Amino acid sequence: MNHIEVLKHAEAHAQRYLAGLDERPINATVGAEELRRRLGGPLPADPTDPARVIDALAEGTEGGLLGSTGGRFFGWVIGGVLPAALAADWLTSTWDQNAASAQCSPAEAVVEEICGAWLKELLHLPATASFALVTGCQMAHTTALAAARHDLLLRRHHDVEKLGLSGAPAIRLLMSEHRHDSIMRSARLLGLGTNAVALLPSDDQGGISLDALKDALRESDRPTIVCLQAGDINTGAFDPFDAACQLAHDAGAWVHVDGAFGLWAATSDRHRHYLQGVEKADSWATDGHKWLNLPFDNGFVFVADPAAHRAVFAQDTSYSASVAGMREQKDWNPEWSRRGRGFTTYAAIRSLGKSGIADMVERCCSRASQLVEGLGALPGVEVLAHPRINQGLVRFIAADSNHDARTEAVIKAVQAGGETWFGGTTWRGRRAMRISVCNWRTTSQDVVRAIAEVSRILRSGTC
Repeated sequence: MNHIEVLKHAEAHAQRYLAGLDERPINATVGAEELRRRLGGPLPADPTDPARVIDALAEGTEGGLLGSTGGRFFGWVIGGVLPAALAADWLTSTWDQNAASAQCSPAEAVVEEICGAWLKELLHLPATASFALVTGCQMAHTTALAAARHDLLLRRHHDVEKLGLSGAPAIRLLMSEHRHDSIMRSARLLGLGTNAVALLPSDDQGGISLDALKDALRESDRPTIVCLQAGDINTGAFDPFDAACQLAHDAGAWVHVDGAFGLWAATSDRHRHYLQGVEKADSWATDGHKWLNLPFDNGFVFVADPAAHRAVFAQDTSYSASVAGMREQKDWNPEWSRRGRGFTTYAAIRSLGKSGIADMVERCCSRASQLVEGLGALPGVEVLAHPRINQGLVRFIAADSNHDARTEAVIKAVQAGGETWFGGTTWRGRRAMRISVCNWRTTSQDVVRAIAEVSRILRSGTC
């Protein structure tokens, strides 16, 4: 069977999935053993018709897919996939370009250049900053912190790319107690170690305490990276960038911003004030598969000092010649062979434009407020965090005062019901149900349905 016939089978399955998305259960309805039974078996000894393989794959995964791309998924910060981005993703696989360098694919290289410029303008970051399109915020952090490591150690006359970390001054990282754990993983990947991390208390608004940061910066003259947050994963809180950047830079520290989703507030006139001073940082990380609603896996990193960024990754080879006048992606990325992520990013930005992206962000924020306020109005529900942007927290009050246990029981009942999906978290020592609205598909009616489902579960008396 040729490519065209196989693609027709895939298209038919995709169309059926999308057409039924609004009514499909949000939860997975079959377990691992059933999935293994359907999909497993001995290694195939002989070829199988490709169309039959696609049909079997679609049928075998039925009930094992989480409906996170649908409008009533409010668990983790996961977006849907914009139509233009989905179509571009199909083309990306069809074209099968290696985005390692301009020589591999001039079109992809140019598209990445354009996307880098567009992203910096959208996010109100310095036009002179370097950038890279990576797999997600995890690798964006790792890329940015590698640039920070290079810069801080070079100031101490240690070339870490040549000498490694042996004998190098120990770098420390200062960040809020409410940091995301992907930062910790990056510290491990880069050989900095989690013992190098000092967690600082937050203020009443959930941002890093400036007094604590000031004291920590005075405690040691070790090379230091200050990690700030644009959008806490639980409450959507923002660190005070203006003052924190000033304190850090006065002490000679590098400032990195985790803006996995919150950095997109820069696109909104209504919410941009939360990011005042963020452009003064030294590096920034954000996801594309969150609020830009790209398919997995897409992330973006930006570095104010392009020389520090490029010094980490640029490496000449005898078999890869640069193309005059074109940007070499592998000089800025942790990967060489890589998917052409620029195509989906380009399609999403071009399809929505500045106003469309701002509208999507503001619409999600409005839906988050509608959802939290609606849940908070139900008997026995306490709001722990009203949304600043798209994140909020509620918990469920128990007659025996074991609120954590009841909250956990309600979350499990909601997830098992299949009508909507929320996740759990622990915030300031209390279990809570986290609300995240990050999907372009989410409508006001989706919110109404989600509130009605939680209300039904509470009235049932099973939790």
